[in-house]
Formats: sequence, structure tokens, C-alpha cells
Amino acid sequence: MPGREHRCAALGLMATLGIGFLVLAASQTQAQKRQKAPPVAKEAPHTQMQEVTREQQPGAKEAVQADVSARNVAVTSSFNGIEIVIFGAVDNSQQSSAESGYYDVMIVVEGVPGRIVVRRKNNVAGLWLNTSSATFDVVPSYYAIASTRPIDEITTEEFRASHGVGFQHLRFTPAFGQTQALSTEDLKEFREAIVRLKEKQGLYIQDNFRVAFIGKSLFRATIELPANVTVGPFETRVYLFREEKLLSQYTVRLNLEREGLERHLHRFAFGYPTLYGLMTVAIALAAGLIASTVFRRAAH
Repeated sequence: MPGREHRCAALGLMATLGIGFLVLAASQTQAQKRQKAPPVAKEAPHTQMQEVTREQQPGAKEAVQADVSARNVAVTSSFNGIEIVIFGAVDNSQQSSAESGYYDVMIVVEGVPGRIVVRRKNNVAGLWLNTSSATFDVVPSYYAIASTRPIDEITTEEFRASHGVGFQHLRFTPAFGQTQALSTEDLKEFREAIVRLKEKQGLYIQDNFRVAFIGKSLFRATIELPANVTVGPFETRVYLFREEKLLSQYTVRLNLEREGLERHLHRFAFGYPTLYGLMTVAIALAAGLIASTVFRRAAH
């Protein structure tokens, strides 16, 4: 029967495409292993790279140590965000109790930097149109600050500017070759627009009372990574202060890594974009043939 033949042909086409996809994904993985090429989006799990650094200020007796609840987070098709716990301790702590406020802790979590284009809309003859734009490099895909109290009470403006702490001190770099000349005021407005958009998306977060001491030396905080966060390495910096003076700094890295089918699809899409597009069209056509056959039979 014609309907059955169409359905069998469509099923055969989908099966062939599926097998071809698996073969190509497997061959690409093997090729990457042989060439030792870096993965597209930090997808090599359980790397043995040094992921912890410590900095101790001269003359400071106290030292901070910290870690995250998960160094490697798997991102699959069902990923809808995750809450990361950051915990640590102050060695040689001098405070009498958790409530004494003797120390201040500030935590900064920064995601993969990248390029972003921001545009300005203006009313032109009754229509809202893009009239100007700016391109910035080294824009963190994710940026969160958690602290024991407001950061302007913990440390000086000079420190925040030199260490890139705070939304106003993020080191956005205007890209070369801008399409139009922009003034300093324009660049400032575009920077502020990026921060507003990122905050609205839940990617830029500041919580002045998220870090809490749970003992004389122990502290903890929680940071939320939303579902729309960019996959890759995240740098977590923990600062220990006493009366606006930096005593110690500890840096630990966590990684969001694609796993399962999501990982293979991502590699295939970026490794073979043309073939991926053709296969997507072919699968859509096969699905249309199946739907047409089913509805034709249902009509009879």
C-alpha cells in the first residue's frame, strides 16, 4: 500500500540518519583524542590541572581555605540550573564567635569571558529601531558576588577597582573596529545596559549578606547557576578581610561540562555545522512524511 510504503521509507531514512549521526559523533571523539585538540566548551571531564591557588598577604597570621560542593557539574538536556555551596575556614581565627563580625568574607564567581554586542533603540518616525551599537570583549558570561555585608563596607574603592570586584568595575574591553565612534559617555551607558540585561537574565547577581559564619572559623554561602548559564570553567575567588585589609585569598575552579546526548550533539553541531544542518532538514522531512501518512490513514 502507498501509505505503508511511505511510512517504511521514512522510518528507514530516520534509522539511517541516526546511525550515521552516531558514527560521525564517535569518529569525531576519536579524532579529538588522537589530535589532543581542546574540546569546544571545556568538555574534558576530570581534568588533572591545578585548580586551586592561594595568596597570603605579608604579615597576616590568618589564612582562608575554601572549596565548592561540586568541582564538575554535568550539563544534560534536562539541566535546569543548580545551586552551588561554597564553604571554607579561617586558619588561626581570632574571632570569639560566629556573630562577632571580626572578619569579613567576600566571594566572587566569574564565568567564561566572551564577546557581546549591545544595541540602542530609538524612536524613528514612530518605529523603535536600532540606531547605534557597541561591541565589548572579555565580558563574563556569569558574575556573582556574595559577602558577609555590603562590599563597599568591606574594602576600599581602590581595591575593588584593581581586582575587578563589583559590577561597575568589570573589565569590559571595547572591541577593535567599532562600526561607529563612541564617546566615553556612550561606552558607559552601553556597559550599564549589559549589566542590566545580565541581571534580568539572572546571570549577574549581588547578595550583600549571602556569606555567613557558622562557627569561629567556618563559613558558607550558596550561589545559584541558572539554566541559561554558559558551559565552561568558573573561577571562584574567596577573599578574607579584617578592617578593610586583605588578609588572604583563595581561588578554586569549578567546571560545567556537557554530558550524554547533549555533549555529542554539541560536538557534532560545532564540528560539522553543514552536515548537522542537512541532517536536521532530513529529519524534519522524514517527520513530515510520517505525519502525513498517519493523518491520511486517520482520515480514511
